[in-house]
Amino acid sequence: MNIVCIGGGPAGLYFALLMKQQDPAHRITVVERNRAYDTFGWGVVLSDQTLDNLVRADAPTAHAIMTAFNRWDDIDVRFQGQTITSGGHGFCGIGRKHLLNILQHRCEALGVELVFETDVADDAVLAARYNADLVIAADGIHSRIRARYAASYQPQMEDRHCRFVWLGTRKKFDAFTFAFQHTLHGWFQAHIYQFDADTSTFIVETPESVWRASGLSDMSQAQSIAFCERLFAVQLDGYPLMANNAHQRGAASWITFPRLVCGQWVHWHGEVPVVLMGDAAHSAHYSIGSGTKLALEDAIELARCIGEQGALRPALAAYQQVRTVEVLKLQSAARNSMEWFENVARYEGMAAPQFAYSMLARSQRLSHANLRLRDPAYVDGYEAWFAARAFAQAGVPAPATPTPPMFTPFKVRGLVLKNRVLVSPMAQYSAIDGVAGDYHLAHLGARALGGAALVFAEMTGVSADARITPACPGLYTPEHTQAWRRIVDFVHQHSDSAIALQLGHAGAKGSTRPMWDGIDQPLESGNWPLLAASEQQYLEGVSQTARAMTLEDMDRVLDDFVRATLAADAAGFDWLELHCAHGYLLSSFISPLTNHRRDDYGGSLENRCRYPLRVFAAMRAAWPAHKPMSVRLSATDWVDGGTTPDDAVAIARLFKAAGADIIDCSSGQVSKREQPVYGRMYQAPFADRIRNEAGIATIAVGAITSADQINGIIAAGRADLCAIGRPYLANPAWTLGEAAASGYRALRWPRPYAAAKRQLERAAELNNDTKEAL
Repeated sequence: MNIVCIGGGPAGLYFALLMKQQDPAHRITVVERNRAYDTFGWGVVLSDQTLDNLVRADAPTAHAIMTAFNRWDDIDVRFQGQTITSGGHGFCGIGRKHLLNILQHRCEALGVELVFETDVADDAVLAARYNADLVIAADGIHSRIRARYAASYQPQMEDRHCRFVWLGTRKKFDAFTFAFQHTLHGWFQAHIYQFDADTSTFIVETPESVWRASGLSDMSQAQSIAFCERLFAVQLDGYPLMANNAHQRGAASWITFPRLVCGQWVHWHGEVPVVLMGDAAHSAHYSIGSGTKLALEDAIELARCIGEQGALRPALAAYQQVRTVEVLKLQSAARNSMEWFENVARYEGMAAPQFAYSMLARSQRLSHANLRLRDPAYVDGYEAWFAARAFAQAGVPAPATPTPPMFTPFKVRGLVLKNRVLVSPMAQYSAIDGVAGDYHLAHLGARALGGAALVFAEMTGVSADARITPACPGLYTPEHTQAWRRIVDFVHQHSDSAIALQLGHAGAKGSTRPMWDGIDQPLESGNWPLLAASEQQYLEGVSQTARAMTLEDMDRVLDDFVRATLAADAAGFDWLELHCAHGYLLSSFISPLTNHRRDDYGGSLENRCRYPLRVFAAMRAAWPAHKPMSVRLSATDWVDGGTTPDDAVAIARLFKAAGADIIDCSSGQVSKREQPVYGRMYQAPFADRIRNEAGIATIAVGAITSADQINGIIAAGRADLCAIGRPYLANPAWTLGEAAASGYRALRWPRPYAAAKRQLERAAELNNDTKEAL
C-alpha cells in the first residue's frame, strides 16, 4: 500500500514504523508542519502496562524508549502541610522531544519518508500526489481533517472548567508529586514529574474563576510564571520555573482542556479511507497521563487489524470497534479524574490522609485492592487510621484486629450500624391487599441474617392508591402494621441487623402491573385514579393520565404519610426513608419535567421542593428523635431540562435543613426520554458530590457489586454507606461471603437498641399523647 500520515506526532510516526516493519514494500510518508526534530511541550508519561505493549509491538523502539525513561514508583500528595506517599505505581517519564526523536530515527532506519515544514491544506490533493491507498489523520486535537469531514466523524468537543499552564523546572522530584496550595481566591494544584536526568514537568492548574480572580488573565507570561514560583515556593526549593512556548503571550499560555469524543473514526473519500488517530480522534485528561498512551495504542491496533484482515474495509471496521471501546473506558476514567481536579474545593474539609486517598482513587480505575497490591503498607496504615476514626465517632471500642473500611461502624442519631452495607429496597410484588406476608419475612429475614447492617423493606404505599401495583405492600391499616411488626421482630430477635422502611406514593406511576407482566403497563382492569404534581402520562399514549393535585389532595396525602410514619414506629422499624425519586409522586414535584404548576408549589427549585419538604417535616415531627430518617433523590433526570447534579446538591441542602440525616443517591426513572450513562458504580459520583458539597451523609447505590468497590467508596469519602441490590437477590448472605473472601472475621454486634430496650419502651409511653394528637 501507499500510506500517508498527516501529522508527525507519536500516533503518525509509530503507525508508520509499525506498518513499514510489517511489510517493507509499503510506501509510507509522514507529513509534518514543524521543522525536523522540533516540538513543543515537556515530558510525557507512560505506565508499565503501556511499555509492555510497546515491547510486543516493536522491541527495538521500546528498548530505545525505555533506556531514556526516568522511572518512579511513588506518588506524593502534598496537602495542608503534610505529604502522603504511596508506592508501586510503576510510571515512566520521557521528554516529548526525545520520544519523537526516537520515533523519527526508527522511521528513517526502516525507510519511512519524513517530510517536514509542510502544512497540509487539502488532504485529497496530498493523497493524490502520493497515490495513497490509506490516509491517516493524526494532526492533533485541532485537526483540520476532522473539521473538514465533521459530518462523517461526528466530533463532540467540550472545553473544560480549569485553566492550566505547562511549565518545567530543573528541580528533580523522586516521586510523581501532586501539590495543592490554597489562596485567597481558591485552590491551585501542580502535577509534577521528572522526565529526564535534569528536568521535571510542572503543570499548574486552577478553576477558571480562581484564575481570573487571581489576576492571571491580565498578566504577562513572565508575571504568571513568577506568580506560580511564589505559590509553589515550598515545592521548588528556590528553583525557577521555565516555559518553552515563547510563541504564546500572556494569558494565552494558560489553556483549557478540550474533551473530544468522535462518533466515527473513518471517512471514505471515494475509495480512499481517511482514518483518525491519536488526539485527532479523542482526548483524555493529562491527570492520568493518557494522551500519548492512547496515540501509541491506536497505532498498534490499526497495524494489527490491517495485518490480520488484509482488506482495508474489514480492518478499519475492526479497528474502530476495538479502539472506541478501549478509549471510552479510559476517557470515562479520565473524566472522573479531571472532574476531581476541577473540584478540589469539594474535598478541602477532608483530613490529609483521606484527601490523598480520594485523589489516588479519583478515576475509579484504581481500586482499594489494587492499591493494596501496589503498596500493602500504605493501605494497612490508611485502614488503621480510618478505622480508628470510625470506631471513635460511633462510640464503639476499636478491635485489636485490622478492620477494612466496609466493616467499620457508622452512627446515625441513636443507631449504630455494624458495617457500611445496606440491602437496597427492591420491589418484590408479593403482597396481598398491601399485607407483607411470609415471602417478605423470608426475603428480609434471610438478608438480615446475611450480614448487612441495615435491611430496607421495599417502597411501601401510604394508602391503597399510593401503591405501584396491587402486589405492593402498604402501611395504612392495623393489619399492615401487625404484619410488619412480625417481620421487624424476627430481624431484631435473630440478627444484629437493623431494619428500615421506605415510604412512598407512586403518583403517575401507580396502578400498574408487576414488572414481569409488563413493566409500567396499566392494569387490565381495576385501575384506580392517579395523582401527580401536574397532569401527566408517564408512558405517553399508554399510561393513565394522572391529574394535578389540589391543595385538598396535598393535605390528605400529607396526613397519609404521617399516619404511616406513626405506624412504622409502632411496627418497630429502626429507620425511615422518604421516597422522593424515580418519578413517583413527591419526585414529580421536584423535577421540572413533571412540575408545571403556577402556584406556590411550582416554578423555582425552592417552590418545587416545598411540598416534599412539608411532607418530610411532618414525618420528622412524628418520628422519634433518636431514629434516623433518609431521603431518596434522583440526583439527575438524565434528560436535558430536567433535574441536574447541581440541583441535587441544592435539594439535599434543603432536606438537611429540614432534619434529614442522610441522602440516598439514585438517579433517573423520571422520564422515558432519559439517556443514562451506565457503568461500574455509575451513581457513586452523585453521592460523592452531595456528601462533600451539601455536607450531609450519603448512601451510594447502583452497579456496586464487590467488597473492593465498597471499600474504595467508603475509604475515599464518596459516601458513608453503600446499598446493594442485585447481588443480594442472588445471595442473601452476600456480606458474610465478602467478609470470608477477604479474610475478615466480622465482629459480634449488639442487636439494635437491645441495651436500651427499657428506656425506649418508656419513651414510647411518653410519646403516646403526642402520637394521638398527631
